[in-house]
Amino acid sequence: MYYVYIIQSKKDGRLYKGFTSDLENRLKEHKEGKTKSTKSFRPWKLVYYEVFVDKKDALREELFLKSGKGKSTLKEKLKNYMERYPRG
Repeated sequence: MYYVYIIQSKKDGRLYKGFTSDLENRLKEHKEGKTKSTKSFRPWKLVYYEVFVDKKDALREELFLKSGKGKSTLKEKLKNYMERYPRG
């Protein structure tokens, strides 16, 4: 399985989009500051993820979400996700 995930900085609200085959370990790396690009903006919370069987599909989705075209899609996905899985 492959995951495309989005985490949000609790420090300033910025979003980070990523791809991994081990979501639990990858989130732990972000939490512990082992990822250079996210270390300075800790702590992070997981706000969205999708599961893919095919690695190419997951990578394609990650690149799309990081592109300018993916911004409106990302907003809609996050809105729908938060409506389905509200955080307390």
